[in-house]
Amino acid sequence: MRVARELARRFAENAVERDRLGGTPKAERDALRDSGLLRMSIPRAYGGYGANWQETLEVVRVLARVDGSIAHLFSFQHLMLATVRLFSRPDQWEPWYEHTARRNWFWGNALNPLDERLVATPQDGWHEFSGIKSFCSGALDSEMLIVSARSRDTSAMLIAALPTQRSGVKTLQDWDNIGQRQTDSGSVTFEKVRVEDDEILADPGPLSSPFACLRPLIGQLCLIAIYLGIVEGAFDEARRYTRTEARPWFRSGVERVEHDPYVLLRYGEFWLALESGRALFERAVDALDAAWRKGEALDHAERGELALAIAAAKAVVSRGGLDLCTRMFEVAGARATHSALALDRYWRNLRTHTLHDPLDYKLREMGEWALVGTYPEPSFYS
Repeated sequence: MRVARELARRFAENAVERDRLGGTPKAERDALRDSGLLRMSIPRAYGGYGANWQETLEVVRVLARVDGSIAHLFSFQHLMLATVRLFSRPDQWEPWYEHTARRNWFWGNALNPLDERLVATPQDGWHEFSGIKSFCSGALDSEMLIVSARSRDTSAMLIAALPTQRSGVKTLQDWDNIGQRQTDSGSVTFEKVRVEDDEILADPGPLSSPFACLRPLIGQLCLIAIYLGIVEGAFDEARRYTRTEARPWFRSGVERVEHDPYVLLRYGEFWLALESGRALFERAVDALDAAWRKGEALDHAERGELALAIAAAKAVVSRGGLDLCTRMFEVAGARATHSALALDRYWRNLRTHTLHDPLDYKLREMGEWALVGTYPEPSFYS
């Protein structure tokens, strides 16, 4: 945590400028490599720090308070490592873990199950991947990629781990969205890329057991950790600006803004939303750590309970966070909209990222549980 806080302090110094520039945060990614934090969730037996999910996602929150993009890249590193652990054999994931710990590899994402334009054609002992993938967070400046492709023969989804520098792989700098501007979430093209059979994560394979079905839940908690950190950062900025720069409205009858009853009302609402989100997030992370420790002994009902806890946390953090990041200007005042402050980046980052998958479907899943007792059906988004 000491290392994470020092990195966050450094990243905060030019976060506004980098938000304007977009593109790849190369210096910041290299700082993460040098810090050793890329291996924190890898067990000690393979050269990592053996951090649990509570510890790993706390670092995500610390980084997200100052830079949602860097937190995004960091969290996806550990999501990709969890993916190879859950979907592949020990003789596959153990060497990948060891190499990652020793060489400070960054892992990028080219999985995106809803984008089926990448096709895998079986050959004699290998597959040829050709096509394109979108929303490939962290692919640029990575050493390894997690990639999904649709089998030409069976239409089944194949997931592979392969070097980013493999011949035929090209990462594109086509990410230019309003928020999360340095997540390198553009496209990756694959032109007749050779993927060996032992690079395919087929045993036990995607979503093949309650334990393997933890992967999407880890992904959802990574998102929530980013959201919560962004909202905590927005609250801290709003509070600082309100106390040092804002002025009471002339009709308030008070001399100091912190005595304005309507300003206090807003901060009470903000604090309630934050505390609710924190409590639900921490409950969900504790449940994830317990499920992770169970391993293959995890059953369907335990996985279902965790999915509900995560869905509840996501709904509360997303809704409360978007409200806070919008209404923070009501308590900071008109001067807080000055472009040099870029306080709008909190809303832009949160709004962009909370569109990852529709919140309404999470609420429907919780409604099905509340009314008829049905657990969410495992998928790559639930």
